Amino acid sequence: MTIDAVMDLAPVIPVLVIDDIAHARPIAEALVAGGLRALEVTLRTPAALDVIREMAKVDGAVVGAGTVLNPDQLEAAIDAGARFIVSPGLTKTLGKAAVKSGIPFLPGIATAADIMRGLDLGLTRFKFFPAETNGGIPALNALAAPFHTARFCPTGGITAASARDWLAIPAVKCVGGSWVVPKGAPDRVTIEAAARAASALRD
Repeated sequence: MTIDAVMDLAPVIPVLVIDDIAHARPIAEALVAGGLRALEVTLRTPAALDVIREMAKVDGAVVGAGTVLNPDQLEAAIDAGARFIVSPGLTKTLGKAAVKSGIPFLPGIATAADIMRGLDLGLTRFKFFPAETNGGIPALNALAAPFHTARFCPTGGITAASARDWLAIPAVKCVGGSWVVPKGAPDRVTIEAAARAASALRD
């Protein structure tokens, strides 16, 4: 699977911060049932790698690891079953390791220099992060203009109300969003309904 294939699975990639492994399967099942198959599990909790392992067992789920900061975390995430990798920024060290591994990789960028560093590594798909605090839609439009081969997944501060505006940008393939799964014990009905609404944003 390529990073393009991951980004094309649905208009929204849910960004998941999960503390309790018991929540992993019900959340993944509800998201997939609602039409969101690409799931980004952030490595922000001690349970994250186990959550990836558990979610990877759910039929239809394409589980990735987010907040990957270095080659050690990259390797641990791949070992746990992650099928794509997302990072908040892009260093040469992490970028080279990700490219060498062959796994679909979506590095975070905020500036033209970040994008050029990615292009030097052969990367053309990026996470614009944090999207809203980095100038929002006008900033991404300005960045996308000189880099016509690049495509983006804006993440950070995007809501159910603003997602459609971001998705209207020609250079945007999908958006990342934490609004789909509320904090706390998962309510399958609520999550599936939110996923269904998110998956219909391009309709």
